[in-house]
Amino acid sequence: MKVDVIVVGAGLGGLACARDLQAGGADVLVVEARGRTGGRVEATTLADGRVLQLGGEICGTVHLAYRALAAELGLELVPSYTDAPGVDAYDLVDGVVFGDGWLSDEDRDALARMEDELLALARRIDPEAPLDHDDAVALDSMSVGDFARAHGATAGATRRLELSSTYTAGGTIERLSVLGELRAIAAGGGHSPRDYSMWENLKIDGGSSVLVDVLTAGLGDRIRLSSPVSRIVIGTPCQVVLVSGEILIADSVVCAVPVGPLRGIDVAGLSAERLRSLHRQREIPASKAVVALESQVWERVGCTGQILSERETGGFWVQDKNTLSSMNGPDLQGLIAAAPPGVETEQLLASLRRVVGDFGPATTLWRHWGRDPYTLGYVSHWAPGDLVAVGPLHGTHEPPFYVAGSDHWAAGYMEGAIATGRATALHVLGRSGEVELYPAAIQ
Repeated sequence: MKVDVIVVGAGLGGLACARDLQAGGADVLVVEARGRTGGRVEATTLADGRVLQLGGEICGTVHLAYRALAAELGLELVPSYTDAPGVDAYDLVDGVVFGDGWLSDEDRDALARMEDELLALARRIDPEAPLDHDDAVALDSMSVGDFARAHGATAGATRRLELSSTYTAGGTIERLSVLGELRAIAAGGGHSPRDYSMWENLKIDGGSSVLVDVLTAGLGDRIRLSSPVSRIVIGTPCQVVLVSGEILIADSVVCAVPVGPLRGIDVAGLSAERLRSLHRQREIPASKAVVALESQVWERVGCTGQILSERETGGFWVQDKNTLSSMNGPDLQGLIAAAPPGVETEQLLASLRRVVGDFGPATTLWRHWGRDPYTLGYVSHWAPGDLVAVGPLHGTHEPPFYVAGSDHWAAGYMEGAIATGRATALHVLGRSGEVELYPAAIQ
């Protein structure tokens, strides 16, 4: 069997790419290791009918590719958690605080100055070519923590920055590249990823998994599930070898596999430098927890449901009515992995009770994305020095080998998967000039 294009991986990037390839007249086949589509977008349904999102969940005003695809598919975007009434809560090591009154005026001024400096620097960054900046090496070698201190961050301001990074499972600000941060800001049209009102203010009505369902239905029998790949050979033609030993033939291959599992696939026929660049990328491990409650218990204490924590969890936000989500990043992975069965849930709920008080029955579901063999991480991560080390080939293609997925964008959002997937389809079809990978980028 020979097709025009084989797409390896049926996450959002692979599905979006395959959809556009098919619409462009290509004979496309998607092969997926798991027994389901969606990759890091996954849902489960409770007995009461509630659909819980265990992976990618939220988008924002700055995510133009995601919004455009949703509109094309007739899916409605609705407000997310960012417009909930009340005040945010902070589960600090020295006590629970409602609102940001724990920050002094000096702290707030320091935060504002640092953000202004970052936004000003981001205006000179091209998210498609961040290494073209004159000071790229210096900016990439500096951590966000170093940058904050260099610009007069107070102890309170630094603490607030750490809370934001932990909340989104990004890890400590001491291991985040300033150039990576600037690149994300530039890609988001000059809005910091900490500006949740622009980056996390929307979601698809019914959940992000609805988008996966619609894309999957549209591709029908062009998707093969439970078909992990062991080898990709780039040539004329290309070969995709399944773990079962079956060999699939195509003119082109689109690799939409996360960078962690990709290291376990033998890729032959690529230049050594392109393969080195792919293998030098990294993702950060994270666990997502979803807590389904009988009522919106956070409202009784005047809280929005957004809780930032320094303790057993990264915090919480409202996924849907009576349901909270929680991201738990690399700083918590050892604690979670070492816990006896059930203890990670006990600690998660203890953190929530500290803020909202006691509550009745709760159903808690975990998805440990860092342990998933077909993910080995959750979001792309740029530690100091990583952008320079990965080099200018990041996100580029070496036809007939192409890449797609959020790893190849500026930040690890679903936007990156869709934007790269759709742009890659146009590259394969010879129409690469018809799309901007970063349509919201600072001009």
